[in-house]
Amino acid sequence: MKRLIAALALICTTTPALATNDDIVRLKSAQDVATTMDALEAAVAGAGATVFARVDHAGGAASVDMTLDPVELLIFGNPRLGTPAIQDDPLAGLYLPLRVLVYRDGAGQVWLAYNDPKAMLSALGGIAPDADYIAKMTGALGKLTGKASGM
Repeated sequence: MKRLIAALALICTTTPALATNDDIVRLKSAQDVATTMDALEAAVAGAGATVFARVDHAGGAASVDMTLDPVELLIFGNPRLGTPAIQDDPLAGLYLPLRVLVYRDGAGQVWLAYNDPKAMLSALGGIAPDADYIAKMTGALGKLTGKASGM
């Protein structure tokens, strides 16, 4: 029994945290995927953040004769927010820069989705859940996606 408890404790402390549905923030969009992504990219650039990449998953699928509903990912960040997180715990670099997914679901609704920064980063040992940069990332994601949603 002691070995079982020890094994479970080891698994719980060494298994990386996985995002649950509760860790993902979703916001409806009033526009199609491309228009929503264009608006998000413009909002990010307008806020002074850096856009590192825009990934068109459906375009990638089409390049290998497969299909996906429209789905795009924007990867962006601001070193003034991300650097302190990575200084506190280098593993934060696995989660940063930030990412927002824009997709159309099976019912035709377009969504913006992103990982909640507090859930994503506070699982790391060196980052406090009340770190100032977490609140700033959360606020920025809310404002940027709200602006892009057209709602």
